[in-house]
Amino acid sequence: MKSTADLISMKNNDRIVMVTAYDYPSAKLAEQAETDIILVGDSLGMVVLGYESPVQVTLDDMIHHSKAARRGAGNTFIVVDMPFGSHHADVNEGIKNGIRLYQESDANMIKMEGSDSFDVIEGLVKAGVPVCGHLGLTPQHFGITGFKMQAGDADQAEKLIEDAKALEAAGASMMVLEAIPMDLAKKVTETVNIPTIGIGAGIHTDGQVLVYHDLLQYGSDRLPKFVKPYADMNSVAREGLTNYRNEVKSRLFPTEETTYKKRVFE
Repeated sequence: MKSTADLISMKNNDRIVMVTAYDYPSAKLAEQAETDIILVGDSLGMVVLGYESPVQVTLDDMIHHSKAARRGAGNTFIVVDMPFGSHHADVNEGIKNGIRLYQESDANMIKMEGSDSFDVIEGLVKAGVPVCGHLGLTPQHFGITGFKMQAGDADQAEKLIEDAKALEAAGASMMVLEAIPMDLAKKVTETVNIPTIGIGAGIHTDGQVLVYHDLLQYGSDRLPKFVKPYADMNSVAREGLTNYRNEVKSRLFPTEETTYKKRVFE
């Protein structure tokens, strides 16, 4: 399994591949594909729990799903999200929640959205918890920012660069850059000494992350602009389920080959 130091050393040397996965089977397949990092993101609220946003996701949800992912990917570096409300209101409460998540989730690192939790990050790092930051589009703040590109003008871009520096200074070991202009992502990547992972941020980041269900088109109906699908599991699954239904209805399933042969009554 890669360590935090291994991932930092990949900056400028090797591309980092991150996949967001939320359970045992998806994490197992991600590990078999030799993914560098699995992110158990709070996007699980929308992708697998059917919520409208990540806001309803709890700390217990994140622990539950991260432990499931760990059982599927015992040899892969796992990052887990701190959910909405767990680190924004009070520094001490944020540190306490971060320590609990790190202790109970079996993850190697926790991830925190936004630029308003630098004191929490500093406290967690002092306590020995590796932290990944997240700048640009931060879905937990969608009610204010919306799901759209961020830092689209010069002033906003300069603010994001300063936030990236502050994030590194607070002790973060890595950062996700989401839905920002490509030249800004390039500037941030060149400015900080920790790896940047892009999603909708162009080619110049140190790595890329996509959601398992998006890149495989598994249960996802509408893909964001920045997603390239690499398979169509929706079609395969729908065809298989339809064939199963039809065979049950027409009494073609089960067959003798799928039935226990032993007779109880002679």
